[in-house]
Amino acid sequence: MKRWYVVQVYAGYEDHVKADITKRIKELGLESMFGEVLIPSAQVKELFSTQEAKDQRLFPGYVLVEMDAVPESIQLVSQTPRVLKFLGGKSPEAISAREIDRIRATVKGEVVVKSEAPDFTVGNEVDIVGGAFGGFVGIVESVDKENERLTVMVSIFGRMTPVELNFDQVKR
Repeated sequence: MKRWYVVQVYAGYEDHVKADITKRIKELGLESMFGEVLIPSAQVKELFSTQEAKDQRLFPGYVLVEMDAVPESIQLVSQTPRVLKFLGGKSPEAISAREIDRIRATVKGEVVVKSEAPDFTVGNEVDIVGGAFGGFVGIVESVDKENERLTVMVSIFGRMTPVELNFDQVKR
């Protein structure tokens, strides 16, 4: 039964490893032992950018291989140039079907890849790292998670003044 395995490779050589593995499978006639070789990546477009979306690796330095875990297939993949190892060591560990479904959905664009927003609490002290008030320390007055904005009270000339900041302009 074919299952999915994670192979660690030299970062930046994922495409070369995929091409080498598929070439070696055909040369040795082992197509029946292997399924798909996948490099998880997604189209990412910068916010407010006029440039086209770039293909960004979801897991740099890793390739997913669908195969029967028999000694011949493990040896073929392990001895491919630029392959470091299988995850799981000498006896590769298969990843779950649910995890593969989630990765495939992300690759197809069905799942949005978004960084986790930090959790700010009213009354906490934060360091301001960007904008005109960079270097100041303030106290969170209000949090707008939907728009990723904070109102921070900053002492300017001895008087507490409210300042509107984005989440990326402050650090906890």
